[in-house]
Amino acid sequence: MGRGRRHHRDKSGMKGKALEGVVISGIAAGGKAIARVEEKVMFVPFAAPGDVVDVQVRKSKASYLEGVITHIRTPSPDRVEAFCSHFGICGGCQWQHLPYDKQLEFKHRQVTDSLERIGKADLSGVEVLPILGSEHSRFYRNKLEYTFSNRRWLTREDIGSGEVIDDMDALGFHIPGYFDKVLDIEKCWLQEEPSNEIRLAVKAFAREQGFSFFDLRNGVGLLRNLIIRNTPQGELMVIIVFSALDEGPREALLGFLKERFPRITTLAYLISDKKNSSLSDLEPVIYHGRPYMVEEMDGLQFRIGPNSFFQTNSLQAARLYEVAGEFAALEGHELVFDLYTGTGTIALFMASRARQVIGIEYVEEAVVHARDNAALNGLFNVQFFAGDMVKILDEVFLQKQGYPHVVITDPPRAGMHPGVIKQLLNTGADRIVYVSCNPATQARDIDGLSPRYKLVKVQPVDMFPHTQHVENVALLVRK
Repeated sequence: MGRGRRHHRDKSGMKGKALEGVVISGIAAGGKAIARVEEKVMFVPFAAPGDVVDVQVRKSKASYLEGVITHIRTPSPDRVEAFCSHFGICGGCQWQHLPYDKQLEFKHRQVTDSLERIGKADLSGVEVLPILGSEHSRFYRNKLEYTFSNRRWLTREDIGSGEVIDDMDALGFHIPGYFDKVLDIEKCWLQEEPSNEIRLAVKAFAREQGFSFFDLRNGVGLLRNLIIRNTPQGELMVIIVFSALDEGPREALLGFLKERFPRITTLAYLISDKKNSSLSDLEPVIYHGRPYMVEEMDGLQFRIGPNSFFQTNSLQAARLYEVAGEFAALEGHELVFDLYTGTGTIALFMASRARQVIGIEYVEEAVVHARDNAALNGLFNVQFFAGDMVKILDEVFLQKQGYPHVVITDPPRAGMHPGVIKQLLNTGADRIVYVSCNPATQARDIDGLSPRYKLVKVQPVDMFPHTQHVENVALLVRK
């Protein structure tokens, strides 16, 4: 018998069913609202606790349902009007219908729930500090990446108009769950001007010149991506990703941007004929200006190139690093390990407060940038090592470099490898400061460290208003 795809039959008969008067009771860890229907949890996006809604079931599983709102019968007292016309279609923001103070409340609860349920932590003896909200809940991002597409998402208004749609080109964001559908964006509230002005000007010029927008299904078309980066100090970087070395259109578009927006600090392009959309392995070409921007933070300078990683909320990043510094409680004599150091931002923040800082990162290009940033700031008590964290952080490395007094770790969303946790248990560090963008994996890792380390302090930080994402800084001390 051939091995075909398994089809899981909906035994409950709930899929596609229209439900009336569903009461939304809370917010789940993934950001969707939750309700109880026939003893099952149902996840509903863009709902608010207290809403009474009609829902259509889109997915039915053994233990849960997923549905979408078809009508709001009674809005929650906490529901507010979204300020973006794209809200509910664009996947960038999930919580614009919630007041910002409520968003912070739910994020704080997400952190504590994860620590208690996943990390098995008793928070009665832990100092859980109030979440640090973002001073700016709009226009707070310093980087946005837009996608060109010749197959734009048709909104309900487009379909309901009954008109023939001739303009199918889009420059915007991917629709969640559809790799080949892009929502054309009129105004995004996440990055300050001239971000919107640049995007709209690029689209208008490209259409006027007849340049082809990328076909995400078939992998053809000249224009693939537009990336805009900025700094609080006013520097501006614009990157265009082309699919081919077509000099005429490339020179025309880049020349237009240079003339139209003279404040651009760095104007660059990339050529990508790959099937996937990854850019980190491509070599940027500087068309105009410096090969980098300079971001200033807490008296430090950081050079940011077209492929550099940098926290996308600069002002909140500074607060996040200050919290990490307070938790580290450095007195000047310590050896500090900064794991998953990236471009060395946290390591450089700690360098002036410690005897020596060692940063470890698996991306070699990031380590090159980290070393450049250390030299730029005249910090010579910092060393950076590139490679697999599990392989580098072994007993030989510890004996050669020294056993750290303090470890700071800021892993990706997946958290730390079990082998890294095992090695941390053997370092004998007095303190571990764990910075995380995923409270669930952080809680899991804290439980893994619990044989020798006690959780004593927690500080949630909101880096991304109007989304379900939350950062958390946890302090663990040796038992």
